[in-house]
Amino acid sequence: MGLIVQKFGGTSVADVEKIQNVANRAAEEKANGNDVVVVVSAMGKTTDKLVEMAKDLSAAPSKREMDMLLTTGEQITISLLTIALKEKGLDAVSYTGWQAGILTEPVHGNARIMDIDTDKIKTDLAAGRVVVVAGFQGITEDGEITTLGRGGSDTTAVALAAALGADKCDIYTDVTGVYTTDPRYVKGARKLLGISYDEMLELANLGAGVLHPRAVEFAKNFGVTLEVRSSMEKERGTVIEEEMDMEQNLVVRGIAFEDQITRVSVIGLDNSIGSLPTIFTTLAKHHINVDIIIQSGTGTDKANISFSIKSSDLKETLEVLESNKQLLNYQEIESETGLAKVSIVGAGMISNPGVAAKMFEVLASEGVQVKMVSTSEIKVSTVVAEQLMVKAVEALHDSFDLAKVAIES
Repeated sequence: MGLIVQKFGGTSVADVEKIQNVANRAAEEKANGNDVVVVVSAMGKTTDKLVEMAKDLSAAPSKREMDMLLTTGEQITISLLTIALKEKGLDAVSYTGWQAGILTEPVHGNARIMDIDTDKIKTDLAAGRVVVVAGFQGITEDGEITTLGRGGSDTTAVALAAALGADKCDIYTDVTGVYTTDPRYVKGARKLLGISYDEMLELANLGAGVLHPRAVEFAKNFGVTLEVRSSMEKERGTVIEEEMDMEQNLVVRGIAFEDQITRVSVIGLDNSIGSLPTIFTTLAKHHINVDIIIQSGTGTDKANISFSIKSSDLKETLEVLESNKQLLNYQEIESETGLAKVSIVGAGMISNPGVAAKMFEVLASEGVQVKMVSTSEIKVSTVVAEQLMVKAVEALHDSFDLAKVAIES
């Protein structure tokens, strides 16, 4: 007998019929002799509808109250799923994040899990119950309800798998696995049978929406084997673990992309050794995530710094920089919207020089101007015009032979 954690996203629990399907999946795993913990998201577009209602009332609703509001979505799902499981004759119990013992840091809207008290869940599992847990949520030491950010149900599932010592964590979605790129945009996208934690972490951080980055980070740190699978099709998914064989000798394993990117430039910044830490520490205190960073000198005692952010963070970023202008000692701020980030990822890049050069050549041949660049051992990211994003992805996918990945028979 093993312990399996199953996670089902919003599209997999969008209506009563799909919740019944989830109950069947959990029942099948239980019939195989395994203990089962099921983590679920809110039904369909419930979270989006709740956000919309809040914004109808306020342009900037309280983050605390938004957490109180949004956590109700998952509570509906856990109740309905548990009812369905009981109707099948299974002993089952549902818990909110805080009832399940998930302790988070005191940050509303994007909290990190600090600890999980698993005693209650272990007692239920020992009694033969299926435990259903609301994803995306937890509680602080002071009793404040928090959420883990969009996609946080993935993190809940993997964190529970790690804390409980689960044999495996299955992430059920509306796709059959992790693809070389998003098949909704590129017809030649192919499913990968396996991918390493590091590659998946890069893809998740770079815009691939199939898994939340924190979930992959948890899995890597605690050695949790993940499998991304379809909630509707009963076929093999994509296994994510520490080491994977090079699939068909691919140098690049996947291409991630993300729209709604903005470049912010801080002009005439004091060119002292303390300028960089000051500006980015100031932004970090306001939980503004900065991605690609470029610094250039002006030939004087001044420097210019450009960095990329999500366009949704632009208003707050400009407000933070403006309110700290005296501290940061810069001359002006410029911003450019309508951008996108396109990235290639692959562990094979470590031992194959010239991959970045090939990427730039391909983009240049397609008339795609590269505005910013960031690299690591296993990825190269570029910022390009948003209207050229899909064109860039298609060209790179073709040039690195990703459409030739064998389709599982």
